[in-house]
Amino acid sequence: MRGEMSSGEVRSTVRRELWGGIAAMLVAFPSAIAFGVAIFTAASPSLAGPGALAGIVGAAALGIVAPLVSRNAGFITAPCAPAAAVMSGLAAQLAHQGHLSFGRLFVLLTVTALVAGALQVAYGALRLGRIIKYIPYQVVTGYLSGVAVIIATAQIPKLLGVRGGVTLSEAVIAPRSWSWPGILVGLITIAIMTAAPRLTKAVPGSILGFAGGIGAYFAIAVVRPELWRLEGNPLIVGPVRAGSAFFGTASLRLGALSTFVIADVSLIIWAALTLSVLLSVDTLKTGVVLDELTRTRHNSNRELIGQGVANITSALAGGVPGAAAMGPTLINVTSGGRSPWSGVVEGFVIVVGFLAVGQLMAWVPLAALAGILLVVAWRMFDRSMFRLLLVPGARLDFVVIAAVIVVAETVGLIQASLVGVCLAILLFIRNQIRGSVILHRADLREMRSKHRRTPEEMRILDDRGGDGLFVQLKGDLFFGTTDQLFTELERDLAERRFILFDLRRIESMDYTAAHLLAQMQERLRERNGQLLFSGIPSTLPLPQDLDDYLRQLGVMRAGGPSVFATRDSALQWMEERILQSAGWTPPESKPPLELAQIELFQGLAPEALRDIEMSIERRSVAAGTTIFSIGDTGDEIFIVRSGRVAILLPLEGGQHHHLASLARGQFFGEMAFLDRGVRSAAAEAVTNAELFAMPRSAFDRVTSRDRALASQILEHLALALAARLRITDSELRALEER
Repeated sequence: MRGEMSSGEVRSTVRRELWGGIAAMLVAFPSAIAFGVAIFTAASPSLAGPGALAGIVGAAALGIVAPLVSRNAGFITAPCAPAAAVMSGLAAQLAHQGHLSFGRLFVLLTVTALVAGALQVAYGALRLGRIIKYIPYQVVTGYLSGVAVIIATAQIPKLLGVRGGVTLSEAVIAPRSWSWPGILVGLITIAIMTAAPRLTKAVPGSILGFAGGIGAYFAIAVVRPELWRLEGNPLIVGPVRAGSAFFGTASLRLGALSTFVIADVSLIIWAALTLSVLLSVDTLKTGVVLDELTRTRHNSNRELIGQGVANITSALAGGVPGAAAMGPTLINVTSGGRSPWSGVVEGFVIVVGFLAVGQLMAWVPLAALAGILLVVAWRMFDRSMFRLLLVPGARLDFVVIAAVIVVAETVGLIQASLVGVCLAILLFIRNQIRGSVILHRADLREMRSKHRRTPEEMRILDDRGGDGLFVQLKGDLFFGTTDQLFTELERDLAERRFILFDLRRIESMDYTAAHLLAQMQERLRERNGQLLFSGIPSTLPLPQDLDDYLRQLGVMRAGGPSVFATRDSALQWMEERILQSAGWTPPESKPPLELAQIELFQGLAPEALRDIEMSIERRSVAAGTTIFSIGDTGDEIFIVRSGRVAILLPLEGGQHHHLASLARGQFFGEMAFLDRGVRSAAAEAVTNAELFAMPRSAFDRVTSRDRALASQILEHLALALAARLRITDSELRALEER
């Protein structure tokens, strides 16, 4: 167990956490201001000051609360682009309704953030963190690219310095309304922020771009004196309340919430739902990257709860919502932050910094903030999607991404998410239908059971083995794939007597699939055939195990498919039905063989047979009796006179693997007989059995007087083993076929 840290280690850890939090603040601070301004100016250009304050308050509240609740290390929670896209869109929509006071707008935005935070808490409490991770990547990249487009289209007019309420198209076609000082400030901000990572790693590019934009503004003001005006200056944030207002916002917001009525739910519910999903996806995406970087594993459900509580706190304090932001989080970790305390430090440093220089925020150029957001949007937009157009098999994935972006821009983000998920599902179904659920197929001329047959039985199966078909299935059996399966086997259903489905690799099944399987059984039964199942999984993503599911649907009723625990037992059942149709008599019904009737000893002289007869032992074994176990000593070779014996390989948990079944005239135990080693498998009587047992010492004693006899018996033994190896070889080749 690790002991307590020394004072030096404590100081080193504290320094790393402090620097990680401060470095993260330098990234989060200018972006938080930009996001806050973007949200509030979407409703009115005059709200830039309150927007900047809301961004700073949000960064502080989110940074402090989220790590304290989630206790996940490394995360930095701050206002983010998805929050800005959703909230600015809602603010613009509410403003366009008219007759909406500033206080009323604040209330509706606050309730939206509160509901989104509450939904995130619910996601975590219901342990939906893993489910949210499974949203198709095409939808996620479409989301984020759509958010990037929304942010960019909203910020370009601000970069151009045109008046509020002007659309992108109106701004672009009216160059006379552009403000060239604002454009210059924005371009300088973009240039510095873009070039900074290639010049220095010590200071984040966002803070350099932010400072460069402010410096450019004041440099231009030297020749444009009107830029020194604070009140009514459309190029800057304008007056920002600080000091006591910073702490008084929460009480004012709580009092204003009393004006919210139930009828307002319809105005904000879809935005709140969209916001909760986007913030959760953004957080979990950051968590995946963070886990890879730190070689740890965060608790996604607890993180969602922490994010939800932080967004609720931010809303009540007057801040904008946010998520675990990728940029600040990576800066925090690479700067040494490895505990939740670095996130708390980031939040407190923002509070201290704002209280110290909050009044100077009034002079922040809006074009600089627009430049920062345009760089954020550029980095967020997934330009690699266009590579999909060069890959024929991936072009439809590009269509899904593009559709999500278009719907996000023209209709809304929640509608875009629904369109994306639906299209991704359709693509999945299409891909499933185009493929086959058949992993391997072979008839009984190519694949046999592990029951070792006599030469006569082998000849019958070689001739009539086409009556039985083995089909190994894989993947999901649902309405699309099962119809394809039915089509692929339609000719077999008309020609074969028996079809065996190995279901070991099946992952799911729906009602349509079960119904089509029942139809296959009816088709076979009309021709006196049978459908067989083996290896039915007991645990699938169904309300119950597959066997019970099929029984409840009536598929396994009397006269339905036959079910076998193992593939081998089902193959053996088909073989015996085919043999019986050829007039074959089961070996168990025949009398015990005498020594001269056994193939291993056929052709021996009468004197040799008498010598062997004198040295061999006759044994009667009851069904279920273990003849020998793995690891036992003993060098007898056993010959089955009557009955059936199974050769088993014991597994953990009392299970076993069935290696072979032996019937009348066949032998086992030859490995220990030849090399005198311990038994490599177990032998058990399946039915009452009569055996010959010949120890190696008796064989050596008999053959020492007749070397030709030894050669003859060993040659017969070698030929029998070679035949078994050929069968094994064909089975291995069949398993390797694709």
